Amino acid sequence: MGARPGARGNMVADTLPAGPDSRPGPDMVWIPGGTFLMGSDDHYPEEAPAHRVTVGGFWMDRHTVTNAEFARFVRTTGHVTVAERPLDPADFPGAPAENLVPGSLVFTGTPGPVDLRHLSQWWTWVPGACWRHPEGPHSDVDDRAEHPVVHVAYEDVVAHADWAGRALPTEAEWELAARGGLDGAAFAWGDEPRPGGRLMANVWNGDFPWHNSLADGFARTSPVGSFPPNGYGLYDMAGNVWEWTADWYTARHPADADKPCCVSTNPVGGTAEGSRDPSQAQFPISRKVIKGGSHLCADSYCLRYRPAARRPQMIDTGMSHLGFRSSATRWWRRARRAAGTPV
Repeated sequence: MGARPGARGNMVADTLPAGPDSRPGPDMVWIPGGTFLMGSDDHYPEEAPAHRVTVGGFWMDRHTVTNAEFARFVRTTGHVTVAERPLDPADFPGAPAENLVPGSLVFTGTPGPVDLRHLSQWWTWVPGACWRHPEGPHSDVDDRAEHPVVHVAYEDVVAHADWAGRALPTEAEWELAARGGLDGAAFAWGDEPRPGGRLMANVWNGDFPWHNSLADGFARTSPVGSFPPNGYGLYDMAGNVWEWTADWYTARHPADADKPCCVSTNPVGGTAEGSRDPSQAQFPISRKVIKGGSHLCADSYCLRYRPAARRPQMIDTGMSHLGFRSSATRWWRRARRAAGTPV
């Protein structure tokens, strides 16, 4: 059976057809479809308005794709990630020549408190940073095989999903899965960020971006599955790394339907052109929705390790706190093909 919103913190049976044909991969979890309350009216503007959405059942990776799994993909296909390729000067007008080399953005903590309005104070373009070298050429993933792969751009994650015979989840799929059956709850485990004082995710504990108490034991990413799973058995649907979704970014959600008959079903949001940042017209790069927050989310700065949280990410850019997981569903591929969009 599917599910629809019932009392806060639980789901009620619905009438959507369910029943997977077969498991697409050994480490995937079946997510029962249903109607749920997507978004939030209580946090950041881009999460509003909260609105009802119906999603069909689908499979979801139990955890984010790891360095070991991505390495197998690269060995098999020879794929070279976007971060490992030289940059085209035409795409970055005015950029210093020394920055037009393979590399990626790496988080660098500050020595003390800073103005949190200026992200450039803790994000540094590092030549040579890529999935193999998360902090730059001096680093590697030899002891991080089970950590989530990072520094992957949208092109990279789609290539991996295609190779695996899967797809990226839509934003609605991802959020339904993250909620784990707790419809309307603030977090993937309930309404308290740290129930009974227990740390439920790899997030920033302290004053961002200069002091992290490391109460959870991790300065950067953590091995997948280091924290409790949600109600569907999915790990790290909050914190650790942000995750790519298939949807183009929109500044807000659509309004809630005024009648049950008009609730959006299996939405695929936004358009490529409409997703671009109007404040950076010099960079006409489309953006996708990313979900889940990361190890850099702090209660005092970025309270986004929640199912409803969402941010835009330029499709040509990977970062040291951004990874992905894939899903498998029949309707998604049909809808994308019908719209003339590459799957």
